[in-house]
Amino acid sequence: MASRTDSIASNLSLANFSKATELKKRIWFTIGALIVFRFLSFVPLPGVNPLVLETLYDQARGGILDLFNTFSGGSLERMSLIALGVMPYITASIVVQLASSLHPTLAALKKEGSAGRQKLNQYTRYGTVFLCAIQGWFLAAGLESFAAQNGLQAVVAPGYMFRIGAVISLVGGTMFLLWLGEQITSRGIGNGVSLIIMAGIVAQFPSFVTSFGSQYASGTIGTGLVIGFIAMIIGLILVICFVERAQRRLLIQYPKRATQRGMMQADRSHLPLKLNTAGVIPPIFASSLLLLPLTISQFAGNSVTTESTTGNIIQQLNFYLAPGQPLYLALYAAGIIFFCFFYTAVVFNPEETAENLKRNGGFIPGIRPGKRTEEYLDYVLSRITVVGAIYLTLVCVIPEYVIRQTGIPLFLGGTSLLIVVNVTVDTISQVQSHLLAHQYGDLIKKAKLKGRGR
Repeated sequence: MASRTDSIASNLSLANFSKATELKKRIWFTIGALIVFRFLSFVPLPGVNPLVLETLYDQARGGILDLFNTFSGGSLERMSLIALGVMPYITASIVVQLASSLHPTLAALKKEGSAGRQKLNQYTRYGTVFLCAIQGWFLAAGLESFAAQNGLQAVVAPGYMFRIGAVISLVGGTMFLLWLGEQITSRGIGNGVSLIIMAGIVAQFPSFVTSFGSQYASGTIGTGLVIGFIAMIIGLILVICFVERAQRRLLIQYPKRATQRGMMQADRSHLPLKLNTAGVIPPIFASSLLLLPLTISQFAGNSVTTESTTGNIIQQLNFYLAPGQPLYLALYAAGIIFFCFFYTAVVFNPEETAENLKRNGGFIPGIRPGKRTEEYLDYVLSRITVVGAIYLTLVCVIPEYVIRQTGIPLFLGGTSLLIVVNVTVDTISQVQSHLLAHQYGDLIKKAKLKGRGR
């Protein structure tokens, strides 16, 4: 017969949401923090003329700026205080994570527990400030030069004072977003930085629906294309939900131990290996590396004549590396596959895992502890990484190909779709965890009251 706690977990639903007062407070706090984030995306930098920014940004579309603009919720297009978004923090955290796996000193900090993690988090914040300062300076200088090349007065008073003020404002905006994300994690429903990124991506949904509807009303796209497009999105979402929750569970067995009744019992557990261990890092890295040369060539192309040899090379580079072109798709797929294996090898160490299992007395049935366990873990991880790399490649390349062939302004590319679906699933899991904790709390209170009555 099932216990009371098992029945609570099986009957968990949103019907008990009205009773969870603490959860409702957390949700309202999260919504308020995201509203503050959206308000800040419309506050321009000091000394910037917002009336000409849209015209200037339209001339620089197609490069890496589009990727940053998507993750910042359009803040880069409006050149707001949070134009850099949380991308410097993501970059710094990835660099620190890679360094902690390669550098002995940082690797020792990683093994020190909570104190070591706090030091690594502090290094990540220092790296965020450093990257924000560099990116802010180049963004301000690039805005001045690009506006001057196109004959637009985007900056009211160009010069070093504007650049210094822009750097201070951008660093402050990004660090405020990090603080806001930490508040959502501690006082909201969790996943603060991820929710901020998802809110920026989803904020572009109304403009996409408006553009999509206007194209359908004007007859530019037909009914069959609309149905196929919706079916593709639903299919990709289902595939992402299925694969992101998929695991390869390795059986771990421990030696027999004496119980309270004097019986010998062997403990068993599982070592879960995710099918997509690398997450969304490979598409971000691959797209950033591919779009960076295109962005540089776009900025350089304005100062080079098309009659020169350099101008012809720049034009050909812009054409072949444009999103949706065969060369771009091939390099994009190769980059995703490479970074899948590279990042998986960094974040998961088979030698360390095998050593921990051996130290705790655990072993995989049929596999000798030590070197043989390490080889087996590496073998299994390589096989599932192949499947994960193919999955990421298809999810990211198919939307790019559809956008190129149909001309539909799809705001949800492969990387954005992965982020939105993953964060949504994780948020739902967090809400369910809070509901489950609330119901367990009520059960404990009732048990205490019955004990007092006795």
